[in-house]
Amino acid sequence: MEAFLTTLLLTAIVQTGDRTQLLCAALGQRFARPGPLTIGVVLASGAMAVIGALGGVVVGTWISLDALRLFYALALLFAGLGMLAPRRPVDTLPGWRTGPLLTGLLGLFILQFGDKGQFIIAATAARSHDWVWPLIGGWAGTVLGLAPAIIWQERLASWPVRPVRIGAGLLLTVLGLALALGAFGLV
Repeated sequence: MEAFLTTLLLTAIVQTGDRTQLLCAALGQRFARPGPLTIGVVLASGAMAVIGALGGVVVGTWISLDALRLFYALALLFAGLGMLAPRRPVDTLPGWRTGPLLTGLLGLFILQFGDKGQFIIAATAARSHDWVWPLIGGWAGTVLGLAPAIIWQERLASWPVRPVRIGAGLLLTVLGLALALGAFGLV
C-alpha cells in the first residue's frame, strides 16, 4: 500500500505546471468535448505507468539494495530539479487533425515517455519489487494531476502554480539528495 500512496502523491505533484499539464489545458481549450480527450489522457497515462512499473521491477531484480536506494533517490532528485528548471514551450499540436481522443493519447504518450512521473513509478516498483501498486498509484496520480487542466483549462493561468512548483521542487530535491547521501552511507 505504501507503493500505491507514494506514487499516487508524487506523480500528482510532479504534474503541477508541467508541460503535460499545459498540453492538457491547451487541448482542453482546443477541443470542445473533454470526454474523448480525458479518455486519451487516461490511456496514455496508463500505458506510461505500465512501462514504468514493469521496467522498474525488471531493474529491481538486477541491482543491489543500495543501488535500489540510490535509484529511488535519483528519481526524486531529478523530479525536484526538473520542477525547478525552466520549462520549454509546449507544442500544442495545432497541425494534428486526429480528434481529441487520438491527439490526447498520442500527444501525452510522446510527452510522458521517460518523464519524471514514469521514472518515479519505475523507481518505486524497483524498490518495492511489486509492479501492481506503483502502476495503479502512478496512473491515478498522473490522471489526478492532469484532469484539472482539462476541466478548468482557462482557470489554470490564475492558479498559484509557480509557487507550488517551486516549493514541491525544493522539497523533492532535498529529499532526493538526503536519500542519495543515505544510499552512499554518508548520513
